[in-house]
Amino acid sequence: MHEQGQTAPFQINEVAQICIIVPDLDAAVENYWKIFGVGPWHFYTYGKPLVKRMTRHGKPTEYKMRVALSHIGNLRIELIEPLQGDTVYSEFVAKHGYGVHHLGVLTENMSESIGNAERAGFRMTQDGAGFGPDDDGHYAYLDTEDVIGTTIELIERPKRRAAPEKIFPPVE
Repeated sequence: MHEQGQTAPFQINEVAQICIIVPDLDAAVENYWKIFGVGPWHFYTYGKPLVKRMTRHGKPTEYKMRVALSHIGNLRIELIEPLQGDTVYSEFVAKHGYGVHHLGVLTENMSESIGNAERAGFRMTQDGAGFGPDDDGHYAYLDTEDVIGTTIELIERPKRRAAPEKIFPPVE
């Protein structure tokens, strides 16, 4: 166990994102906008060709999901609608139903952060890389649910983002 004043084996200093798995991305985004005023939302389809490299349990795979991103203050809100493939999202829905899936933590060095997580006892269950226009950007999910009640996602943001497929509400 971690003692006060001792360095934690896997330090988390800030949560940058919260993700909710939803059955219908368009309906969820519309509700966030109409009821809570959260938006605008930027939509992407994660999978090939956008996400160039994907693994599940350490093996190359392909999967697809629709993603919408917005902010509440400094916290990024990510909504995900699973589309196809064996994913952490479909596994979560089968086990828990729809709802809060993970907390996102930023990193500047993904391989170092994955190594730190593994040394702390957390294996990577799924990742995706190369979704930035410069073939950068990497996300990785850690098997932390049994310890803290949710999944931690490590996020190395790309320097630039691909243009969204759409924005809601539409920009006039």
